[in-house]
Amino acid sequence: MKLANYVSGKWLEGKGEGVPLIDPVTGEELARATSDGIDLAAGLDYARTKAGPALRAMTFAERGGLLRAVADALTAKRDEYFDIALRNSGNTKIDAAIDVDGGIGTLKYYAGVAKGLDGARCLRDAGYERLGKDESFQAMHLWVPLHGVGIHINAFNFPSWGMWEKAAVAILSGVPAFVKPATSTCLLTQRMVKDVIDAAVLPDGALSVICGGGRTLADLATGQDAVAFTGSADTARHLRANPNIIARSTRVNIEADSLNLSLLGPDASPGSAEFDLFVKEVTREMTVKAGQKCTAIRRALVPAAIADAVTEALSARLAKVVTGNPRNESVRMGPLVNKAQQKTALEGIRQLAAEADVVVGGADGFKPVDADPAAAAFVAPTLLRAKAPKEGRAIHEVEVFGPVCTVMPYASAGEAYALAARGGGSLAASVFTGDDAFATEAALGIAAMHGRILVIDAKVAEANTGHGIVMPMCVHGGPGRAGGGEELGGKRGMRFYHQRVAVQAGTTRLDQLAAGAVEVAL
Repeated sequence: MKLANYVSGKWLEGKGEGVPLIDPVTGEELARATSDGIDLAAGLDYARTKAGPALRAMTFAERGGLLRAVADALTAKRDEYFDIALRNSGNTKIDAAIDVDGGIGTLKYYAGVAKGLDGARCLRDAGYERLGKDESFQAMHLWVPLHGVGIHINAFNFPSWGMWEKAAVAILSGVPAFVKPATSTCLLTQRMVKDVIDAAVLPDGALSVICGGGRTLADLATGQDAVAFTGSADTARHLRANPNIIARSTRVNIEADSLNLSLLGPDASPGSAEFDLFVKEVTREMTVKAGQKCTAIRRALVPAAIADAVTEALSARLAKVVTGNPRNESVRMGPLVNKAQQKTALEGIRQLAAEADVVVGGADGFKPVDADPAAAAFVAPTLLRAKAPKEGRAIHEVEVFGPVCTVMPYASAGEAYALAARGGGSLAASVFTGDDAFATEAALGIAAMHGRILVIDAKVAEANTGHGIVMPMCVHGGPGRAGGGEELGGKRGMRFYHQRVAVQAGTTRLDQLAAGAVEVAL
């Protein structure tokens, strides 16, 4: 079976045999994906000219209604999506829920954001800007939707959430979404788009999807388009260097791989609530979605005096994780998404092992529950301990995109912050401490290198949302290696799809313009 592409308001089959989509547990071929022969230029232009004007003519509240309708259409098929996530991604029920429900939840959140934007079609900064002594002539900053498309190039690990968190913000902003999912797991993305198209809840051309290669998309982007990319830092560099992107100054937002960390405070001795919470969270981040989350904890920074105790506690907790075929009710961690990812992860573990001792797991000889190791794509939960964190290089540069974490002992708070910076910029960090002073110092000490910081003590143990869970009301992105981008963040997430323009005019005319816009702090 070849997956059809939805472009120019039509379902079109690509040419050629296509790329096989595989069950990472059984090795079974599920479908094939190809976009060869599809006229992408025509598809982009269709979205710009057909859906763009229709979306921009709507108020924020009306666009929010579209998002609510999309969420409702997807909720009706939730169980079917869980089955696809199991077969094409090897997801456990918890893994699938994070992806499927995360996407639906983000749509609902932005539908709620729209309710607070009244009947406006654009945004504005607060107040006017004085240009001189005469108050009859001033300036105002408006935010108006781009007259292009959101070109969304997504990663394999979140075929649902990765699509809808981008599409929700674009559509609410009045910009059509043109989606290019990672080919290896596009079965779920394509099915969700099909269900939304079948439900007829969006304007024609507001949502498109191509299943297969999309390398020419960057060549076709205009200065009114906005390219949002999630994936490897290497691919991101090629995208940014595209001559057409450079020539047209096309907006590009990057969310790339990063070596996220969790920091255990010096006060968190064994037996303390913060110690136990840290061990639980690191284990969870290593094993949920088999560690295939861009926000997963890759480096665990712990006080040198209790490094042995932390390592032992993590080892004991990891020993209880049943890894294998998610169809088995006892299983808590599934496989990596395919054999290629497995090979890359195993090679990464070998690189880390040159600078760290393997405490649990490792690169070879793992036997999963109810699965053939030769056919499946499993990697054992692997915990390492850095031999010399300050001197190490690979441990701060090689991200193993799987169930792998390296414990790094630190001798002082300053050393911990320096080790944090060695990652070169990350999406997320967490700090576990019961010491208020250290919590403040640590958050500020590592803030410049991260897009989000989670600060945890016993008081917020039940309320906290988790290190790796991306919340739509908060910024998602990070500096340096993490891509230097910024997505979500509530209303602020819409900045990417809007042009800020200074309008200089008489105050009466500014008042008229302001009446059609909603004031928002961006």
